[in-house]
Amino acid sequence: MGDLENMKKILIILFLGLAVTMSGQELKCNVTLNYDAVQSANAATMDHLKQSISEFMNTMHWTSMTFAENERIDCNLMLIVHSVGEDNLYTCDLQLQSNRPVYGTTYNSPIVNFKDVNFSFMYQDYDQILFDQSNYTSNLAALLGYYAYLIIGYDCDTYEKFSGTPYFQICEQICSRCQGSSMADGEQKGWKAFDSNRNRYALTNNLMDDAFKPYREFLYTYHRLGLDEMSANVANGRARIAKDINVLREVNRSRPATYAINTFLDAKADELVNIFSQGTKEEKQQVYDVLTAIDPTRSELYDKMMK
Repeated sequence: MGDLENMKKILIILFLGLAVTMSGQELKCNVTLNYDAVQSANAATMDHLKQSISEFMNTMHWTSMTFAENERIDCNLMLIVHSVGEDNLYTCDLQLQSNRPVYGTTYNSPIVNFKDVNFSFMYQDYDQILFDQSNYTSNLAALLGYYAYLIIGYDCDTYEKFSGTPYFQICEQICSRCQGSSMADGEQKGWKAFDSNRNRYALTNNLMDDAFKPYREFLYTYHRLGLDEMSANVANGRARIAKDINVLREVNRSRPATYAINTFLDAKADELVNIFSQGTKEEKQQVYDVLTAIDPTRSELYDKMMK
């Protein structure tokens, strides 16, 4: 009987230990708020806004998945406030970054690196940010929810082919719901289909377009079969990326100057240069030709891999 009681105690301790190390939350989001441009800003209100955004991003259960604490997705959200109107309309830029660990290393690879220059929303001090996946509640909740699911979708795609689809679909639903919602003047930008080819709607449209399936499959190849392989064999991992990188050029040809390809290179340009600076002559030339063809504005950066 004593052995049974001891076993029960051990199981309880193990269960409690597991409960401590597991988390329902998917994101580990560092939030910063810069309001230097707003001379009349109320510091306390800005602090409340920052705290509300941080709590919202980090305590929401965005999916049914369970994450260990060390599995949560590292991301950084910087909000640059340009103005606050008398009607409490905040006009901002958002800089968003996320990364994932590379297997067997201490290196974190950048996945998301977006700048949204149409991040505007209504906010009054102590407003609650309430997100409902089925209903529009506020533009701030919609904006943050959209980017939370975008981060999760991209992260999932790097681990398993097309596993980010359910989360990109939610992003698509958020876009559609916001297009049909009553918003204050200034809040609508970024959601509309024809405002820009570099907005939230355009990015989601890219990710859900069948023409971009090869690109999304490349996200998996790049990370799981490329970067993650490098801890065991650098040459093999690098060769796999070089072998498949032409997918970017092919997708770009079918949909020129698309936001999804641009955002990939915003995140990966420096990393690609670092990887292939150590590559073979043939790998360097192959990757250089692809990158300069689809991203000529960064040609000087890509020149470095050829030296």
